[in-house]
This record gives sequence, structure tokens and C-alpha cells, in this order.
Amino acid sequence: MTSEAWYTVRPISDRQVFTGQHENSPFTAGWSDTIDLLERELAELAAEHVVLEVDVAERAIRVDGMLRADARATSPAVRVAFDSRHGPLQYATDRYVRPSWRRDGMQQDWQHNVRAIALGLEALRKVDRYGITKRGEQYAGWKALPAGESAIAMPAAMTVEQAARFIIDQADSIDPGTGAMLVDATTRLGLYRRAAKRLHPDNGGDAVLFQQLQDARQLLDAENGPAAHG
Repeated sequence: MTSEAWYTVRPISDRQVFTGQHENSPFTAGWSDTIDLLERELAELAAEHVVLEVDVAERAIRVDGMLRADARATSPAVRVAFDSRHGPLQYATDRYVRPSWRRDGMQQDWQHNVRAIALGLEALRKVDRYGITKRGEQYAGWKALPAGESAIAMPAAMTVEQAARFIIDQADSIDPGTGAMLVDATTRLGLYRRAAKRLHPDNGGDAVLFQQLQDARQLLDAENGPAAHG
């Protein structure tokens, strides 16, 4: 994991875990300190494919997977999801909002909940430090399971270009190039169907990869419009 573009922002994928009940945040740190803390804690877990879900519309996210400067979240809800040495994990909360009287520190409510998650990860890591677990058992409650089971499937950390490349690679076919995938709906649909046939769990495929395939197609369709008869 590197400090440049080490995470991708996506809209909230599932709202079931959020309570809608909020309290004033106790945090006074700035956003830079918060995102640095999160990056350090994720590095300790050897995290990859990091997704930061924020309650924004797709149009509030740039093509490189970062939030637009004028983006404003509808709620304080956030989810951080990633692959780790303990498997896919995810953490979500909407507990905190910025106190109306506070002028310093983080200005958006959701940023305070990112800090809550980062501090939670730090606390879980300290459990290992004192030797009371041996195999990361403290992370078991946040495992992200395949779709259809009791937890939400791991969302794919993809830009539009990465989504196109993912479908091409999983289709195991002649590479038309990501440009063709982005402009040609027929090409996109054909490669998606080949990939879906390979990855579908009913055919012995990988359930997590199949869910990522659905996410990739949804992202491309949102950007370019769905293919006919898809």
C-alpha cells in the first residue's frame, strides 16, 4: 500500500448496519492526521483494495476514485472495506457528527466516523501487542462474507478503467483494450457474459470475484449507460 491513491471512494453499498442515531464527535484532529492514521493501521494489516464508502451519489466521485472538491455527504455514514492478512474485512459507523459550535478540525461529519474506525483498528492491533490472541481472532466479527450470506460482500476498489480491465481479465478472451470497453456497449456485454459464466458460483466459480464482477459492470453502466439486452 502506498500513500498515493491507496484507497478508492464509492457510494454506500448497504445501509442496514447504520443506526441513524448520532452524537457529537469528541475528535479534534484534522482530516490529514485522520487519513494518515487510517493508512498506518491498514498497512499493519497488509491491506489491499481499500474502499472508503461515503454517502454520496456516483456523480460526486471523480474518475480516479476520489471525492470531488464540492462533494457533500447526505449522512455521516461511512464504511471502510479491504482485503487483509486476515481475509476481507469491513468496518462501518454513522455514530458521530461534528458539533455545530466547533470551527476547527474536520469539517464534514463522515470524516469523524473515519477517525472512529481508524482508532478502532488501532485498538484491535494493540490486542495482538499484549499476546492474548495468536491468529487475529479479534478481527473475526468484521469479516466480509460472500453475497447471500450474513455479511456484505467485499466491494471492489475500482476506477472506471480498472472495472473495464477487471472484466477483460476475467473473461479470459482476446483483449479489446479498455477503451473499447468504455465506448462499445456490445463489446462490454459480451465480455461480461463470458466472465459471468466463468465466475458464477453455480459453475464452481468464486463468489467474491463474481460479486466484484457485478460491481464492475454496475460502475461501467453508470458511467456509460447499460448495454441493450444486458
